Amino acid sequence: MGEAADFEKQTVKRVDYLGHRVVVVRIADDFYAIGDRCSHANYSLSEGDLYPDELEIECWKHGSTFSLVTGKPQTLPAVKPVPVYVVVVEAGSVYLEIPIGVKSDQ
Repeated sequence: MGEAADFEKQTVKRVDYLGHRVVVVRIADDFYAIGDRCSHANYSLSEGDLYPDELEIECWKHGSTFSLVTGKPQTLPAVKPVPVYVVVVEAGSVYLEIPIGVKSDQ
């Protein structure tokens, strides 16, 4: 998916990976990845605000926040979680593991 150095700390990056639209976030040396589409109204989460201390990202359209750890919405109006992807950093390269049952966006 890329090199760890390509992901600036405390920033959000949208990545298209094997048919999945994914938000990748680097906070310090930890990486998080969740589905890019808000479960409430299908807007891009990568365009929202990041709250690194809370490990949450906010949908820019209606204000729902989602946990970067669990994908669960923390505030309304969203009530369904977004997919969570496992991030693996190996020898400076960043990879995603797509969980079984998570369908692509295509």
